[in-house]
Amino acid sequence: MVSTGSTTGLGSPHQVSTNANATAEVVTLGTGPLTLDEVLAVARGGAGVEIGADAVAAIERSRAAVETLAAAPTPSYGISTGFGALATRHIPTDMRAQLQRSLVRSHAAGSGPEVEREVVRALMLLRLSTLATGHTGIRLVTARTLAGMITNGITPVVHEYGSLGCSGDLAPLSHCALALIGEGEVTDADGVRRPAAVALSEAGLAPVELAAKEGLALINGTDGMLGMLLMAVADLRMLLKAADVTAAMSVEAQLGTDRVFAEDLQALRPHPGQAASAANLRRILAESGVVASHRGPDCNRVQDAYSLRCSPQVHGAARDTVEHAMTVAERELASAVDNPVVLDDGRVESNGNFHGAPVAYVLDFLAIVAADVASISERRTDRFLDKARNHGLHPFLADDPGVDSGHMIAQYTQAAIVSEMKRLAAPASVDSIPSSAMQEDHVSMGWSAARKLRRSVDGLTRVVAIEYLTAARALDMRAPLAPSPATGAALALLRRNVEGPGPDRHLAPEIEHAVQDVASGALVRVVEDVIGELA
Repeated sequence: MVSTGSTTGLGSPHQVSTNANATAEVVTLGTGPLTLDEVLAVARGGAGVEIGADAVAAIERSRAAVETLAAAPTPSYGISTGFGALATRHIPTDMRAQLQRSLVRSHAAGSGPEVEREVVRALMLLRLSTLATGHTGIRLVTARTLAGMITNGITPVVHEYGSLGCSGDLAPLSHCALALIGEGEVTDADGVRRPAAVALSEAGLAPVELAAKEGLALINGTDGMLGMLLMAVADLRMLLKAADVTAAMSVEAQLGTDRVFAEDLQALRPHPGQAASAANLRRILAESGVVASHRGPDCNRVQDAYSLRCSPQVHGAARDTVEHAMTVAERELASAVDNPVVLDDGRVESNGNFHGAPVAYVLDFLAIVAADVASISERRTDRFLDKARNHGLHPFLADDPGVDSGHMIAQYTQAAIVSEMKRLAAPASVDSIPSSAMQEDHVSMGWSAARKLRRSVDGLTRVVAIEYLTAARALDMRAPLAPSPATGAALALLRRNVEGPGPDRHLAPEIEHAVQDVASGALVRVVEDVIGELA
């Protein structure tokens, strides 16, 4: 449950701000699932967390079951045995605290660049959410200390490589658990990197002395890949609205027709995403003087190119795929992912619910979606630059063609990004490298799918931004024909920071202004201020 709200801004280059009004000061974790807005509030908005009364009762109930098994003479996996391929060894009682510490230290084996703060905060929150279900056997003090780290902005240093997406995101979660026991490095609320023990002490938190099963409960989940999936869904929902805006601007400025977006035509193929995208295009183009200027009987335009005419079909398929991914994410949010798990009747059973395949597949699907939407956006942009296809505009939209190059190389930048996005669309989830002496002989690679998707989302943001920049220039060059009220608002937003057509200027800063307008959600918001919320 989210209790109060504030605002967020644009973060890392990968982050798209999609939740400006949903950020909260405190999110309460119960035994039920978190919502997307709650995850974004903590991951991106800096919200704190607390553990609700129902979760407290569930945690204490499952802990009692674990302690009963820990005292029993019969070995129980993860409680009184080793792990993975070493599960056959029964560990004496006096060595079990060392067992848990050794598990965390040895599994905190990540390498490579530091993962973004928002990803680590999502990772920690989602692990805590599973702990709150009462199916892991964690102690209440351990769960509360993890909550305290999140609330105080203590973010463990997690590295790019180390998860195979099976047995959970082991290395990333282990780096978080390492900080919980006062070891390793973290960044504090101000982003300063420092020893975990120092940051915990200054926040009034004591390092945790792990008890039976706790090390395993802290590291055995799909939380990293799930957190990145949720943020990608939020980002893509907004970016697909932005793509509808830029597509409308392109249709308008290329003297295309809006007739193909008619509701009765779209209803002949009843995909919900397609209907939503076409409805957006109709509303955005309403009252366009540019479109009206060539609507009469003298118009010789029989059909627009696919990149214009089929925008709702492509954007709509992307929307439907994103919503399928969200369905999977919601199921995962409602899951208790650990091994072994504590069942309601007190049994502790091994299982395979930590396998990341369901999440990995949709992460890969979304990379395909991002690449294809970027591809059609680039094709719309390219049409503006070819005088044989741009219907009377200057070549490359240059002020003085030959002396000026206009937006020629902006399209090169789009093309380079789209090419990379096509490579990133190759699925990670079809790969598997066996590990743990063949005990873990089929893995999901879901973390890798999530990492490349974040790069794809960033790429889509930049490609759509360049279409926005180029379509805006073309609309200016159609003067005195007037754009629609909605596209006019989009044009005015850009013109706050980017001048209109003229001799060549340093183009990279203008692209970055457009990127900020898209990534921050400002482009979508100014259009919605005119025509209401987009579908």
